Amino acid sequence: MPKTVDRPIILGVVGDSATGKTTLSAGVAKILGEDRCTVICTDDYHAFDRKERSENGISALDPKGNYIDILGQHISALRRGEAILKPIYNHNTGSLDRPEYVKPRDFVIMEGLLGYASREMRDCYDVKIYLDPEEDLRVKWKVHRDTTKRGYTEEQVLASLEKRKEDSPAFIRPQRTFADIVIRFQTPENGADDAHLDVRHLLRPTLPHPDFSPLFESAGNNGLHLELARDVDGKPVDVLEIDGTIADDHADKIQNLLWDLIPEASHLRAALGQVDGASAVSHPLALTQLLVAYHMVKAALGEHAV
Repeated sequence: MPKTVDRPIILGVVGDSATGKTTLSAGVAKILGEDRCTVICTDDYHAFDRKERSENGISALDPKGNYIDILGQHISALRRGEAILKPIYNHNTGSLDRPEYVKPRDFVIMEGLLGYASREMRDCYDVKIYLDPEEDLRVKWKVHRDTTKRGYTEEQVLASLEKRKEDSPAFIRPQRTFADIVIRFQTPENGADDAHLDVRHLLRPTLPHPDFSPLFESAGNNGLHLELARDVDGKPVDVLEIDGTIADDHADKIQNLLWDLIPEASHLRAALGQVDGASAVSHPLALTQLLVAYHMVKAALGEHAV
């Protein structure tokens, strides 16, 4: 894929713990080419290890418990194409490990809790995503992840969530206002597994979003909904909704539309929508990953001004 912008293109993926940041980021990297992407977890910039946080009563969600200034300096350096010495937080042990030398590739994906916590950081991104799933879904995902991958018991996870319940509205959710796209996975009324969740995209005019009208000009657009709405600040936004039960052929139409709009990247077609623990592919997840990658390609071609 030709790239006309002579610097790394930066994607921000921000949300509370267990909102699907890593799943979304992995799918975007798969489309863009994993060998062309540098993926960084901004949670590595914790200022204290787990024991120290417990002793001083500070949450990992609190900017004061993180080196926000150093994170901002590092994002700026990556945007200039410079290498950084990135800290590493070990989620398994709760310790701060030896830092890692990281050089930016064509695309840099920054995912974590506090990626939009400062103006310096926000000014560095080409595309900004905020993940805001239903709270019941997030709790389910966090319990599953922390008990299967991080060695916690369910009781410990639920206790941690209770302890942090005031931190998310105070420190994480305010970053929602800075996103170009707010993505909300939600359970349909009749219930569904993770492969058949609905998704709602709030598309702010801070990016030139693709024209989906060709999909509504023909019959058979069941499973896709687009409407004009008002953001929390009263400003107009587009809301794109994709049903978890969308038919395979119509999901393919949406994917083909997006690929046709970025012909320079047609060779990057990849199998998407893989959900951890699910046997089926999630079309809403696949289309979400492709929509984000579409914006990254457009930024790389110089068609998104920052």
